[in-house]
Amino acid sequence: MKSIYCCACFAVPAKLLKKLADKASEIERPVLHGQIEAAARLRTQRSALGASAAPTQTHPSHSNYRRSVFDLASGTELPGKPVRDEGDKPVADAAANHAYDNTGITLDFYLQVLGRRSIDNRGMRVESSVHFGKNFGNAMWTGERMVYGDGDQNVSGFPAALDIIAHELTHGVTQHMITGGLGVVRVALKDRQFKDQTHDLRGQAGALNESFSDVVGSMVKQWHAGQDVIQANWLLGEHMLAPQHGRAIRSLKDPGNQKLTWCEDEQYKNMDSFSDGADVHDSSGVPNHAFYLAARLIGGFSWEKAGLVWYQAFAKLKPKATFKDAAQATRQVASQRFGIKSKEYQAISSAWQTVKVIT
Repeated sequence: MKSIYCCACFAVPAKLLKKLADKASEIERPVLHGQIEAAARLRTQRSALGASAAPTQTHPSHSNYRRSVFDLASGTELPGKPVRDEGDKPVADAAANHAYDNTGITLDFYLQVLGRRSIDNRGMRVESSVHFGKNFGNAMWTGERMVYGDGDQNVSGFPAALDIIAHELTHGVTQHMITGGLGVVRVALKDRQFKDQTHDLRGQAGALNESFSDVVGSMVKQWHAGQDVIQANWLLGEHMLAPQHGRAIRSLKDPGNQKLTWCEDEQYKNMDSFSDGADVHDSSGVPNHAFYLAARLIGGFSWEKAGLVWYQAFAKLKPKATFKDAAQATRQVASQRFGIKSKEYQAISSAWQTVKVIT
């Protein structure tokens, strides 16, 4: 079996876990620090697999997708014991059923809204492993599969969080959509037990990578609930944090609003706050808010116009794209689809101007 310790992208940013650890009791603090150390070993390498990954498993064109769920039973060796495959009836394990169902909803969105056949657009089989580690408080896209911890009294409920699952799976879409990844920087591992190199998301391109996952995660949540841009609350990761820590992981409507998210959220809302070298989860707030503003100005359902523009535009981006590149790409797609004098084009231009990416 293959070890998990190769690559990962995490649902809960390390920064949030560190803040929780600082506020934790003497009993809870070692547990959180243990999770941070485990997360550090699972450094993100997802986009590095974009050009060099092993051939993905495909399936006949008459089938939309295939899902498989495995149980790690608190272990860390992938993939675990198989518990549910495509078409199987629900099992006794709620986490396995949530992972199966929410993966299916996300893949339905990819196909029905974006016209994309699974993560790689070739019908890739999507595998999920639940019950990773002991009370591990995170979920991740490893570059090859989804892995879920059970969490603890601070953060939990990962397989049940549709928007978080869609966020993580969309990192896989970006991995396959942009050769070489988006914002991926190769770094050397400090831990001697690992011989390979790893990859981090850095700079504006890394923030765009995170933002695209947030945008799709939010759209999938809205699409499944049938909510328009006014009905949606634009929060990601609701109900995962314990009440004393906050309400959600991020807000596209008002990035950095700690009353809407968590107690020390520092996500940026526009370029006035941006600084080079910032955490990509903070700086992703700028393009996140641009999407929210564009979708609100256009009106209706976020995925029908703004979402399709974002998807087509981000597919055109290069690995070192900047916020201005994303603004230009979305405006270009909007002009091609709707015309330069259209409401859609004007809304998207206005959104990027409001967050001060363009003038």
